[in-house]
Amino acid sequence: MRILITGASGCIGHYLSEALIQETDYELYLLVRNPKKLQVDTQYRPGVTVLQGDMHGIEQFADLLKTVDVAVLAATVWGGADIFEINVNKTIELLNLLDPARCQQVIYFSTASVLDRHHNLLKEAGEIGTDYIRSKYECLQQLSKLAIAPQITVLFPTLVLGGDAQKPYSHLSAGLPEVTKWINLIRFFQADGSFHFIHGRDIAPVVQYLIGNPPDRNQSRSFVLGQKRLTVNQAVDEVCAYLNKKVYFRTPLSLSLANLLIVLFRIQMAAWDRFCLNYRHFTYENIINPASFGLPNYCATLSDVLKISGIPGRYPEVKRN
Repeated sequence: MRILITGASGCIGHYLSEALIQETDYELYLLVRNPKKLQVDTQYRPGVTVLQGDMHGIEQFADLLKTVDVAVLAATVWGGADIFEINVNKTIELLNLLDPARCQQVIYFSTASVLDRHHNLLKEAGEIGTDYIRSKYECLQQLSKLAIAPQITVLFPTLVLGGDAQKPYSHLSAGLPEVTKWINLIRFFQADGSFHFIHGRDIAPVVQYLIGNPPDRNQSRSFVLGQKRLTVNQAVDEVCAYLNKKVYFRTPLSLSLANLLIVLFRIQMAAWDRFCLNYRHFTYENIINPASFGLPNYCATLSDVLKISGIPGRYPEVKRN
């Protein structure tokens, strides 16, 4: 089976590439702008080809694309002037270059931010979302019009964690040390909100499973990736327990108080940020993770997140006689 992975040098792309190289014998083609940024052992086995290029020039790979059996589209642009060009126009161009008679499946990475709790498109995401969110929203709207549409499986990751010495950190993981610095203050507040997260190393086995077990035509081809729902208060409690920080009292941080602080401190908020403050619960029905397919989870709890991220836990001293 011939598989193309775009965005192979990104956070998710590294985990995908590493897993498919080490755990399968698929013929792999890894598309990267700068091969030096790809920190996986591409010499681990034969059948792994690194393609130097980017989505701007995707047409140069037209002949190869016609021979691809599975395309895993993890390439994305987070911001900048060309965000819609890459995340929408060039992505659609790549999909049109695939042969619907040959390509068995496309696994396309979107973002859970474009969905409401019932997996319907969230209109606010398309109207006031960040450029990144609106680009993903717009691309989704075009997928159903393509000849390859029946073969497209869409993955909607929730908050993505990941990264280590050999892999680039996700935006969220890069900020974890700052959260622990602020926990002495955060632990004394309660907030109404909830979320899911998923580690890149837990995304990889889901993708690997879907490659080998593509959904039937009468099954859903959309999956929200995440661990179980976690409230903000539960998250604070878990971080405090991990760091052995005692919580003596909790002050509710109401929406009205938050709005007052925004006014008092003249905090500038974009329309999407304001919407998120009011929406608060970015949680979804029927989330999936490796356990959904009988596979082990690598990072299922927030304590796992902190430990994996190299943040040392502080445990109470054991009294000795």
